[in-house]
Amino acid sequence: MTDRIPIQQWDEQSAETAVTLPSRYFHDATIFAEERERIFMKAWHFGCHVNELSEAGAFVVRDIFRQSVILMRDRQGEIHAFHNVCQHRGNRLLNETRGVNKGVIRCAYHSWCYGQDGALRSAPRSDRLAGFDKQQHAIPAVRMEVFADCVFFNFDPDADSMQTLFPGADQAMREAIPDLDKMQLVEEDDVIVPANWKVIMDNSIEGYHFQLSGPCHVDLASLIDFAGYRLRQFDHWWTYGAPPNPDAIQAYGKPLSRPPEPGDGFFNIGIWPHNTFYQFPFTQCLGTFMMIPLDSERSLLRFGYYSAQQPISEVSRASIAWMNDELGPEDIDLNVTVQQGLHSLGYNQGRYMIDAERSNESEHLVHHFHRLVFRALHPEASRL
Repeated sequence: MTDRIPIQQWDEQSAETAVTLPSRYFHDATIFAEERERIFMKAWHFGCHVNELSEAGAFVVRDIFRQSVILMRDRQGEIHAFHNVCQHRGNRLLNETRGVNKGVIRCAYHSWCYGQDGALRSAPRSDRLAGFDKQQHAIPAVRMEVFADCVFFNFDPDADSMQTLFPGADQAMREAIPDLDKMQLVEEDDVIVPANWKVIMDNSIEGYHFQLSGPCHVDLASLIDFAGYRLRQFDHWWTYGAPPNPDAIQAYGKPLSRPPEPGDGFFNIGIWPHNTFYQFPFTQCLGTFMMIPLDSERSLLRFGYYSAQQPISEVSRASIAWMNDELGPEDIDLNVTVQQGLHSLGYNQGRYMIDAERSNESEHLVHHFHRLVFRALHPEASRL
């Protein structure tokens, strides 16, 4: 099927009458290769909550495509980010996702040893070599920032700071999640889904299907004041959420033993392009949901769960199991069937369901997200 309008003019559409990006944008390998270079290699990636690096030698390793990054706190309390690769022959240094390395980082191949800041400390037999300078063999640093008590990294040394790109996002997270600075990791789960990363993002940022798809979505809607559900867009970030339902008496199969408190609402925030942080009603926990692309039709979904409660409450624990076993699979099934449908000869572009009021069932965040994707891929195209 042909495009309804030339792709160069896609961004000129009015949101309320616009058609979606062509289906090839969700499975074409060439387009995905452009996304990898123009979007993800220049993006801020969530690494961990700062409390995961609470002691000297604590580290978290994150992989994006073929790149691997070590986030580590040194003995002086400073957090560093550097490539996970020995500077001798290119061997990967750390294979664990997280841990504590009290001493040096030792390459398992030839025992080159690095400090917690990535500096080379020793290399066997290097004293016999002419002109060998350890300072010239430090592991290259990766751009790193702490934002909203979370550690992010970026492969682009010239990228704008997070405060510049996402003004107000830090404050929005702190207002919705009062104990953000006290969060501790409870668990983390990775799931590979046969769907393009944008299909998964689209599903997570619209209210149209919220009361129309599966039973878990209906259950979630019953825990919030749906009339107060709002979806708000900003330049490179967006939020959607609602106050808790004051009449709810149970959540996630557990009874609620108290009335709603500040921080009990439903809250989601998206940080361009693929970072999502959320809080389910009545949990006062932080959820992280990262859509990490593997290729044009596969994504790794990383679900992280954090709590400031010690021990974690029964309702909060139940919400994690509910997300892993019920709501998450319900959404994943939709992701998979959408990905399959996008290959149909009977479909190419659909109509965004965007009303003038930008109501709680509108798809304006999907259009906003697609516009960010389009502008990253087509910086030369005309735009409104």
